[in-house]
Amino acid sequence: MNSAADIDPQPALSVTILVIAYRMRGTIAESIQSALAQTVPCEIIVSDDSSGDGTYEAALEALREYHGPHRASVRSTPRNLGLCAHLVELATIATGDLVVFFSGDDVAYPQRVERLLAAFAAHPGSQIVGSHVDDIDPQGRVIAARVRGTPAQIDQRWLLRRGKLAAVLGASMMVRRTLLTELPPLQGIVEDNMLTLRATLLGDCRCLPEALLGYRRHDNNLGDWVFDRSGKDYAGYERRNRRVLSMYRDIAADQERCIAARPDLPEQRRRLGTELARMYRLEAGMREAILDKPRSQWLAPLWQGFRHPGLRRKSAERALKLLLPRRWFGRG
Repeated sequence: MNSAADIDPQPALSVTILVIAYRMRGTIAESIQSALAQTVPCEIIVSDDSSGDGTYEAALEALREYHGPHRASVRSTPRNLGLCAHLVELATIATGDLVVFFSGDDVAYPQRVERLLAAFAAHPGSQIVGSHVDDIDPQGRVIAARVRGTPAQIDQRWLLRRGKLAAVLGASMMVRRTLLTELPPLQGIVEDNMLTLRATLLGDCRCLPEALLGYRRHDNNLGDWVFDRSGKDYAGYERRNRRVLSMYRDIAADQERCIAARPDLPEQRRRLGTELARMYRLEAGMREAILDKPRSQWLAPLWQGFRHPGLRRKSAERALKLLLPRRWFGRG
């Protein structure tokens, strides 16, 4: 019989840092420097999504004289892909077991990769590890410390109970590369929820309670564009809700494709994944009914949502809109 000392340890996981940029000429050099400052040697791929504004050239300049422990390169897509397709393409190029996302306008703290990597080593069943972040303004000043986190561990049941369609913040994620390469390609605009649902379908997600990067807030944040609340009128309300319901249907479709692609999944995970996809479709259906259907046809989707534990509060709040004229929606 072999003793514990004779058992080979698990091989160390390798990491690829993906510095992902689109029209980030003014911040890309700072983001690259934060990648180079990581305490664990990594492959670093800086990839500009055909910005056409000098971002690619600024990235080349930032790495022009680099000589250090990391293996760094700069590339550009041949045409603009959008975030999700860009991630899929990069996952096929990366060589690391794990990929960690560095947005070209964020600033990672030096211990970020080391801390995320240690969490993966401690929890081999995890598919994603994220963290809290510090919100920073365009000049890099902290405006809110240690925010945008989730509980330390989340799984399918928590997501169903939570019901706010929560996710690990995509900008904070380190992800098993197979989550992108061995499942159907991501299709949609925003990656956070799709990847979180994929991770809980196959394992779980972790979130470290410390801030490991500065998450830059500005007018061009993708999430703020989707959930834009700047228009305090019905037109702004409608625009926001159409974007959100389309995103939620993309998320549901992605989860359904992943379930279909993995017939080997345990039945309970398949069932809970299907229920999560259904939750997103119910939420999209409620939003669409309020936008497009007469009030008499709101009741069925609102009732379906009310029967779902995770959507009960939202459904009750929306029922109050039955009493208000549409032109009032979005005010306040």
